[in-house]
Amino acid sequence: MERALERERRNAKKMQDTLQYPQGLKWTKQRKSVYRVLWEAAEPLSAVQIYNLVERQADGEEYAVSTIYRILAAFEERGLAEKTTWLGDGTVMYSLNRGEHTHYAVCLECRRRIPLQSCPFAHVHLEKEAGNFTITGHKLELYGYCEECRRTRKNDE
Repeated sequence: MERALERERRNAKKMQDTLQYPQGLKWTKQRKSVYRVLWEAAEPLSAVQIYNLVERQADGEEYAVSTIYRILAAFEERGLAEKTTWLGDGTVMYSLNRGEHTHYAVCLECRRRIPLQSCPFAHVHLEKEAGNFTITGHKLELYGYCEECRRTRKNDE
């Protein structure tokens, strides 16, 4: 068990050494921790999920959820993070702005977010339809049921 923990610490240290933090922001331990969690995340996370992951990785360091929200607000203000609201219950989710965008199919049962392989708007020229409106980005989420939840729902009927 101790060997696994030590290996995990070495891997985390190696990743931290290679992770380049964007310029223009004071990089405190807390901000680095939140950024690292967003960097490693495969899908958008809520502030509470980020808090739990940061707490798990903190070596004796204590965090408050309010600190996580302030850090996320600072990241969003500087364009480092993107905020999305989950339609089902209004949960706010955050993801790192990697300079590209991803659309998701969201399961209404388990809330799993399945990334779409391509952008449905890739070949659409929305600027022509929008008239004098300059489009700077877009988001699309499809709602339904993942295969596992669909099977469970079918069996319950």
